[in-house]
Amino acid sequence: VQVGRLPPAGSILPNGYPCVLSGWGRLTTGGSLPDRLQQAELPVVDYEHCTQPDWWGALAIRNTMICAGGAEKAGCNGDSGGPLNCQAENGNWEVHGIASFVSALGCNAAKKPTVFTRVSAFEDWIAEVGTGGR
Repeated sequence: VQVGRLPPAGSILPNGYPCVLSGWGRLTTGGSLPDRLQQAELPVVDYEHCTQPDWWGALAIRNTMICAGGAEKAGCNGDSGGPLNCQAENGNWEVHGIASFVSALGCNAAKKPTVFTRVSAFEDWIAEVGTGGR
């Protein structure tokens, strides 16, 4: 276990950027829970795609969120709170997302990637809370 590095404030990853979700969520929709921590490589789905009406849509997705994964690999129930780690150009891993929700249609529903809170949208708040408001 290592300290999680945060990405630069306001950073937004490009469509298809490879990231890794770690979690204890169900292995399939309605399936069993794993005996050990799971990992899945999830490519980023950019805001333009994720907010399309036949995807999640603009009402569900805000610019403080990041979408990743898709029909082949996705988060599932129980993964909430888990990190979406992405490797920066300098080789460091950064926590770009915190798993938030998946589709009620199923964990691997087409055009319904896993949705994460975008950490870089909250860097000011994280810094303020981390210093006790000083």
